[in-house]
Amino acid sequence: MVAKGHSKRLIWPIVALGMLLLLNMLFTPGFFRLEMKNGRLYGSSVDILNRAAPVAIVCLGMTLVIATGGVDLSVGALMGISGSVAALLVTRTEHPLSVVVLLSISLCVLAGLLSGALVSWLGVQPIVATLVLMVSGRGVAQLMTDGQIITFRHAGFEFIGGGSLFCLPFTVTLVLAALLVTAVLTRKTVLGLFIEAVGDNPTASKYAGVAVHGVKVFVYGFSGLCAAIAGLIVTSDIRAADASNAGLYLELDAILAVVIGGTALTGGRFSLIGSLIGALIIQTLTTTILTRGVPVEHTLVVKALVVLAVCLLQSDRFRDLFVKRSRRNSP
Repeated sequence: MVAKGHSKRLIWPIVALGMLLLLNMLFTPGFFRLEMKNGRLYGSSVDILNRAAPVAIVCLGMTLVIATGGVDLSVGALMGISGSVAALLVTRTEHPLSVVVLLSISLCVLAGLLSGALVSWLGVQPIVATLVLMVSGRGVAQLMTDGQIITFRHAGFEFIGGGSLFCLPFTVTLVLAALLVTAVLTRKTVLGLFIEAVGDNPTASKYAGVAVHGVKVFVYGFSGLCAAIAGLIVTSDIRAADASNAGLYLELDAILAVVIGGTALTGGRFSLIGSLIGALIIQTLTTTILTRGVPVEHTLVVKALVVLAVCLLQSDRFRDLFVKRSRRNSP
């Protein structure tokens, strides 16, 4: 029964994604056309996978945070910190790429753990604790770069966001690797059960012997890890660290992707695949809006309406109300 209910939550996101793809197939010439250049596939569909990578990776960490009944508003700022640290190390030091990546990620993980400690040990509301880091983290990134955009040329670092592997953008490989690691941690160990238990009822979980504080600290640290990787992708892709704009408002897209994927903001059961489908819906919708020539000032409105429609279709109460009204109006 649990597996059946879990699958039902994925139906409407899959339908929404399928409808968007069908719309593009019918009205956007060459949308599914693929072209091989220098051993790499190019095309609108491949571009969607590539552009969705930062949100997809962030939403994996966000899914675990939301499953515990929390929320992480700091991921965009952590992306700015990660990219700024990496760009500074690449341009001003001679550290190997592995050290650059490790230091950038470690700093964001520590920041995430700090947020988790505020939420878990000090009882600060998640939205407040992460909002503090959202504001201060962006300021820290700007201080590190002196408010300037740091540009660089580094073949190894540029490969993260602009390279290819197995004929696809390397970012796709990173998303699959992140999904695999997250799935193993949460579905092949008791960690996933603990996360869902904490989200359902933290008090009962505590009396059942679950390390509630440890679970909460872990998920925020893991969210920081995902944000750091996404920050490296964005910075590498544009070959520059823009502390003011890197990851700006991306936390909102990540939260939307998680909700569209069927994970309730109240916590409890979560779906990693559903969150990735949600990320693909958001990016496909963005690409569709751009290719259809929708005026820029209308883009956010159209995006919000589509997301709202998907969320309403996922609501059992809304569907029941719609069915009852349809029956009343039928002869």
